Amino acid sequence: MSPTSYSAAPLAPADFAAETLLLLPEEVLLEEGCVRDQAVLVADGRFAEIGDRRDLLARHPELAPIELPGKLLMPGFVDTHHHLTQSLGKSLVFGEPSEIFKRIWVPLEGSLDERLVRLSARLAALEALRGGFTTAVDAGTRAASELDGIADAAEESGLRCVLGYICNDLGGSREDSEAIRRDAGRHLARWADHDLVHPSLAVSIPEVASDAMLHDASALCAEHGAIFQTHVNEHLQAVERSLVARRQRPLEHLHAVGALGPQTLVAHATLVTPGELNLLRDTGTAVAFNPVASSWKGNAVAPALHMAAQGIRFGLGSDGTRSDAFRLLDAAETSQRLAFGLASGDSSCGGGWLWLDHATRGGAEAAGLGGVTGAIAPGLAADFLLVDLDVPEMTPSWDRPWELVRYANRDQIEAVFTNGRLRLWQGWPVDWDARALLAEVREAAGAAVANAPIQRVHPSSTAHRARVMAARSGAEVRGPHE
Repeated sequence: MSPTSYSAAPLAPADFAAETLLLLPEEVLLEEGCVRDQAVLVADGRFAEIGDRRDLLARHPELAPIELPGKLLMPGFVDTHHHLTQSLGKSLVFGEPSEIFKRIWVPLEGSLDERLVRLSARLAALEALRGGFTTAVDAGTRAASELDGIADAAEESGLRCVLGYICNDLGGSREDSEAIRRDAGRHLARWADHDLVHPSLAVSIPEVASDAMLHDASALCAEHGAIFQTHVNEHLQAVERSLVARRQRPLEHLHAVGALGPQTLVAHATLVTPGELNLLRDTGTAVAFNPVASSWKGNAVAPALHMAAQGIRFGLGSDGTRSDAFRLLDAAETSQRLAFGLASGDSSCGGGWLWLDHATRGGAEAAGLGGVTGAIAPGLAADFLLVDLDVPEMTPSWDRPWELVRYANRDQIEAVFTNGRLRLWQGWPVDWDARALLAEVREAAGAAVANAPIQRVHPSSTAHRARVMAARSGAEVRGPHE
């Protein structure tokens, strides 16, 4: 049923300042669904107890409970595929054909200095938290600066981050490959016990690393309990290049060199054969399903419903397109319905709960953080959202998971917590000046983009509009590069 409208005194960030919190929300999103009459105890940055509110109130008379009428307490979303150092060029890629990394992202990231890396990551972290993501898996940056700026940005903003270290070595010397291996080991060791930063190794795409590096990076991650990341089978061009060079598709290539396994997280996997789906299932490899990336610049949609049916592990990823978790849920369900459901008469395409689960618990498991976050459960980090249910879109309520997938909006996110600490309140940080960051980004972004050798194929919408108006007036029309 719908939550009741309340006239209680409005909450404020100061209400959540204590180290131990006894929260009494209208509903809690648990494994069995949205449950009422529950209490959640947060202590030492973790969920300590979840249960019947009367029982918890009786057990903890020393605590002042925080009533949260009309609020849903749910796990923070997990973005299983992001590029935190691409935020300065977000809308440069609109209308561009596939493999935009060659023309835009590689040039842009390669031009970023230490300050710009930090600015970009801080902006991306802010966007992620505003969109309901408490965790983001960064696939690694091509910037030459150290990764400290990304780690610092995540820590300062409060975003849990899986931080990828790029191990591309093809074209380098033997000594270069050995240096990469040593640095990869140091990266895994350095961040092993951090509260918010979790180390990972990555190869941009299989064709830019030697077979030995693909195998060794994956094996090193398995040894250290980390994840190995790579983009795979995303674009037709990459699949065809692999077939020409090796007589194997990219996923087959990874399997041949022993780089697949439970420690591996492959991004996209949109162009997969039935045999490759079997490889993913049989090796326990996880997939980052990026539905918005498919609609904006991809060649296909990953068969996520088929993956779910085969027991293939997967989470949802933004690929840095837009950091809006509720719209990502909607895109995931919609993409499966348009690409597969309509043709087969599947009107539910997994139902609302499937997408919620893979955006939270399933995403955390795919990112190697299943024992850390992704659910409201005792012992896990208290990474959670307070979502306003007392809105017209959620009234009346008959199926909350479906409503969250199709109706919810990030404007309903009242509060964002990681490690039990309030990070954002009504969309803005509570302990640092986000407006100052935005001003600094505006001042720096122009020069950063101008200094990068970016090649755009499609004109900006302003230029396109000018061409249309010129054509209507009979003026000469030039191409986008003239």
